[in-house]
Amino acid sequence: MPKPVLSDFVKAYDVRGLVPDQLNVDVAWALGAAFAQTVIAPEGASGVVIGHDMRPSSPELSRAFAAGVTAQGLDATLIGLCSTDGLYYASGALDLPGAMFTASHNPAQYNGIKLCRAGARPVGQDSGLADVSALAQQLLDTGTSAGPVDGPVGDVVERDLLTDYAVFLRGLVDLSGGRPLKVVVDAGNGMGGHTVPAVLGTAAGLPELPLEVVPLYFELDGTFPNHEANPLEPENLRDLQAAVVEHGADLGLAFDGDADRCFVIDERGEPVSPSAVTALVATREVAKEVAAGTSAADVAVVYNVISSAAVPEIIAEQGARGVRTRVGHSFIKAEMAREDAVFGGEHSAHYYFRDFWFADTGMLAAMHVLAALGEQAEPLSRLTAAYSRYAASGEINSTVTDAPAATARVREWAADQGAEFDELDGLTATHAVTPDCPMWWLNLRASNTEPLLRLNVEAADQDTMTQVRDDVLALVRGER
Repeated sequence: MPKPVLSDFVKAYDVRGLVPDQLNVDVAWALGAAFAQTVIAPEGASGVVIGHDMRPSSPELSRAFAAGVTAQGLDATLIGLCSTDGLYYASGALDLPGAMFTASHNPAQYNGIKLCRAGARPVGQDSGLADVSALAQQLLDTGTSAGPVDGPVGDVVERDLLTDYAVFLRGLVDLSGGRPLKVVVDAGNGMGGHTVPAVLGTAAGLPELPLEVVPLYFELDGTFPNHEANPLEPENLRDLQAAVVEHGADLGLAFDGDADRCFVIDERGEPVSPSAVTALVATREVAKEVAAGTSAADVAVVYNVISSAAVPEIIAEQGARGVRTRVGHSFIKAEMAREDAVFGGEHSAHYYFRDFWFADTGMLAAMHVLAALGEQAEPLSRLTAAYSRYAASGEINSTVTDAPAATARVREWAADQGAEFDELDGLTATHAVTPDCPMWWLNLRASNTEPLLRLNVEAADQDTMTQVRDDVLALVRGER
C-alpha cells in the first residue's frame, strides 16, 4: 500500500486524518518517534504524557505513538481517557510535552493528535509541527517505523490524573458557596461525559457541590449516535435547549467531542454568545487580580478580531487592558504569554487562562459562569444581558472563486460608507456612530484551506446589522 502523505492531514495546529487510510498505527509510531526527536529530546524532557478520547481507534493509536517515543529512549506516561484540557493539565502539572489523541468534533471515521510542549505550550506548523511531520514522513518512506532504533528503550507507565485535574479546577473557582443550581449538560457522547461527573459531581470522590446535573448523552461513544459533537452548529444545541426548558433548569452547558470548548444556554433555552461569556469571565478574572493587590491597569485580557465590540468596552470599564489578536489558538496563546494576560476568549468558545498554563479549558469557563450565576439571584438571561450589547450575524461562509476581488468590492463599499480599516486578520471595517448611522463593524477573512470567505458583522441594532450583512453578502457573492 502507498505510504500516507502526512501533509494531506497534518494541519496548521494539529493532526486530523481518516482512520486507517491516513492515520494508522504506523503513522502514529512515526509521529511519536519524530516528536521525540524534534521536540521532547531537544527540550531536555524525560518523556511525554499521552491521553486519548473515546473514539474506538484512540487507545491503539495512542499506544503506537508511545511506542515510537519509547523507541527513542524516552518515557511515555499514559493517562488514558481524558479531555483535551485534561491533557493540558497533565502537561502543565507534570512539566512534560503532551500528545492528545482526538479529532474533536470531526465525524467518527476521523482521529487526530494535538501536540504541546511542556507546560501546555502549543505546537503548530510554525512552532515544531512542520518538523515533526517532515521527520515522520521520512521514517515512513524509509520503512523505519517497524521497530525500535538502536539503544535503550524508554518506559511506559500508566497514571490516572482525573481526580487531580478535578481538584485543580475546583481550586481555581469555588462553587461550594453558591445558591443551588440545576444545570443540563450535553456531552454529545464525548469526553464531557467523563470529566463533568468528576469536576461538577462526586465521581472523583470530591465533596458534593450545590449543583443538580441533568446529564444528556454522557455515554462515551465515538460514533456520536445522537448528534455531532460540535456545539458551534445551532442544530447540535437543539436537544440541550429543549431539555433546559423541560427541566426548568437554570442553564445548560454543551461540550464538544474533546470537551475543550463549552457553549452556554440560558434558562429560556437561548444561547449565550461566547463573546458575552468572554466578557463575563474577563470581569471576574480582572476583579480577582485587583482583589489580590494588582492594579487593574496592569491586567491584560486577550480577545480576537471577531469578538463583540462589547468585549474591549467591558475590559476597559474594569480599568484593565484589552489586547486584540488574530483568530486561532496559537495566536491567542502567544499573545497571552507575551502580555502575561490573565484570560483570553474566542468567538469559537475557546477560553484561555493564565492559571491554566495559558491553555484553553471549557470546563473552567463553565465553572466561572456557574459561580457568577450562583452568587446572585437573577436568572442567567439577566446576568448576561449586560455583556450582550449588540446585534451580531455570527460567522457566515461564502464560496468564492476570487477572494481578493470580492474583498476589494467590500472595501470600496465600506469606504464609501465612511468606514475605517485594519488588516490584522483579514479585512476589518468599522463605522463609527453618526447622526445618520448607528455603529457597525465587519470582518471578512479568507479560509487558509478552502475557497471560502468568512463574514462577521455586528451593529448597534438588529436592523443595521441585517442591512450591512445583506449588502456585504451580495458583494461577496457577486450579486451586485
